[in-house]
Amino acid sequence: MARALPARRSAPLLLATLVVGSLVAVFIAMPLGAMLMRSFEIEAPMPVTTLSELTGRALDALPPSQRESYLGQFDRATPKERMEAIAAALKLSGLPVGWDRTATFDRQIVAAQTALDMLPPDRRGAVEALLPLTHVMLHRRIPLAYAVREALAPGDVVALRTGVSNSLGLDHYRAVITQSRLRGAALNSLLLALAVTACATPLAFAIAYGINRGAVRGAGVARWAVLVPLVSPPVVIATATIMLFGRNGLVTKGLLDDDLGLIDADVVNLYGYWGVVIAQILSFLPAAFIVFDNVLSRQDPRLEEAAASQGATSWQVFTRVTLPLAQPGLVRAATLVFILSLTDFGNPMVIGQNMTVLAGVLYDEMVGFSNTPLASAIAVWLIAPALVIYWLLGRLGRRIRFETPDHGQAAELAPPPGLRPLLTGLTWGSVLVTVIVYGTIMMGSVVRVWGQDFSLTFAYFSSSDAVAGFVSEYAGVEPVWTSVQIAATAALVGGLLAVVIAWLAERVGGRVNEAITAIVLLPAILPGAVFGIGYLVAFNAPFGFADLSLSGTRAILVLNIMFGHLYVGVLAARATLRRLDRSVDEAAEILGAGLVRRFALVTLPMMRRAVILGTLFVFIDGMCTFSAVAFLEGPDLDLASVAIFHSASVAYYGIACAMSTTILAVALAVMALASAVERWSPGRLPRVSARPISREAAA
Repeated sequence: MARALPARRSAPLLLATLVVGSLVAVFIAMPLGAMLMRSFEIEAPMPVTTLSELTGRALDALPPSQRESYLGQFDRATPKERMEAIAAALKLSGLPVGWDRTATFDRQIVAAQTALDMLPPDRRGAVEALLPLTHVMLHRRIPLAYAVREALAPGDVVALRTGVSNSLGLDHYRAVITQSRLRGAALNSLLLALAVTACATPLAFAIAYGINRGAVRGAGVARWAVLVPLVSPPVVIATATIMLFGRNGLVTKGLLDDDLGLIDADVVNLYGYWGVVIAQILSFLPAAFIVFDNVLSRQDPRLEEAAASQGATSWQVFTRVTLPLAQPGLVRAATLVFILSLTDFGNPMVIGQNMTVLAGVLYDEMVGFSNTPLASAIAVWLIAPALVIYWLLGRLGRRIRFETPDHGQAAELAPPPGLRPLLTGLTWGSVLVTVIVYGTIMMGSVVRVWGQDFSLTFAYFSSSDAVAGFVSEYAGVEPVWTSVQIAATAALVGGLLAVVIAWLAERVGGRVNEAITAIVLLPAILPGAVFGIGYLVAFNAPFGFADLSLSGTRAILVLNIMFGHLYVGVLAARATLRRLDRSVDEAAEILGAGLVRRFALVTLPMMRRAVILGTLFVFIDGMCTFSAVAFLEGPDLDLASVAIFHSASVAYYGIACAMSTTILAVALAVMALASAVERWSPGRLPRVSARPISREAAA
């Protein structure tokens, strides 16, 4: 049974739990719930009966003279307006509209008057009496709504102004299946995600296996080189691919077409499906590699050695021990790559040419048409296939359970014969491609016109018109510094908040704190676009107050980046706390240290590594994130990842390369600084163990 806390201890802890829980609920749960609810909202033209009743109430709210003025405007109606008023009046009277409403207006005008003249006198009189009302309802409704905005309820004013009604339904979900445009985009997305997953997952496993089993020389350098794409926006890969293999690419146009005459670069290039596949494999390979690197490095090598000692061949050890033990990693890596590919719209829109994918449609519906309900439904659809894939892959080995302790020992058993050259080739081949890609980006940032004029210039780092005739909307790399400020703010606050959440979960416990932690983990399994749309919906007019709107501000970007990447710091901090001795904190409390003082002077110093990890992850990913912030930046805010996407989309490669190079330099510098800070110690902290410690150290 849990020990009851004294009132003087429980009150601050309850307050901390309440504050943290409120923040997590507002900035994680509420946006996701708002996005989900918005996906069921259906806006449809209001029925004429409902709209006429609302218009009638609005007219009755006017002074008599003003009311007659509105109704009298029917006498000055154009022939087209008169025709539309007749059609609405017939519907209100329960009579059919007996002409083709898709015909040209001149034919409809004649047909409407003929239909009215052919009615019996009593019916005709009733219809004509409705014409002034239907004319106001159709053509004077908006000024009427503003005239009576003080007399009607806010919801009625909006309904009168827009002429649409809101209801709940599955229409937007069905549209992905019934509309050929969306159905084709969904099929393209599935085929693309399956192809990228089938290629990137085994390639990442092979590289991780080679590095962890000693089959690759220079494993440390190779490991870091494979991870380089993580510190740049994914669209950078597509940009470099176009610069090398596009219609004006250095290889396709410069070498194979102009110099050798082997191809026509306008016809043979990497634009299209296979270009997107290659760009996504290179972009998402590091994510899968991290999963496999973690799984393979934690396997107990004694199991493989025991199998070999019993007479198993190298291939038998690999297929019957190593692969089954890596199965959880295979499931996680495949699911991760599938989700990343399915929800990526940057690479397909830059290099896909006319290839339409569901994530690209989502981007167009949000940015181009502000169709938030359909975009929200598409976002939910993007989650469903990933969950199905995860479930299917999990069922493949549901009866097999392996658990091996992490002994921290390096595997000594050699890989199967013949695999060493293959693993070495795949690893260093991937490293070579990475070097070429980022070398191209760096070179593109300092040459005047890629593919035409290779004279050096550094103007792209500071000017929007580095080349005559090419004027970018961005002044050099200024968006990078905006991203640095926003990501740094999110990282500093997020790193501290992650430790607080982990401390409450591990040291205080309880169902409430576990629920808070579970909510924090939700962004880890959801596409960034889902979180971005959720923030757009939830904070456009939060809690119904338009004055509290965060749309287009720095605040919404900081909050989205911070709470969207908080989970890494929470997981790292919880893992650290489980290894720390509780007696240190209890000793500080006995000596009179309060809750805040214990947390600041005892807990935080012992969790320095977790704090740095969480802060670093939020900063780096905040600099590179694209799918979420693409919907959130305002007209006066330009983030680097979005600016690179826009510049690459219109072939302003110099600006895109300059910003990409700067992001890479900033990210590597921050990582080096974080590593130095982590190693530096202003004095020896007491090691956390069961041995006695002094009163001074405890305090």
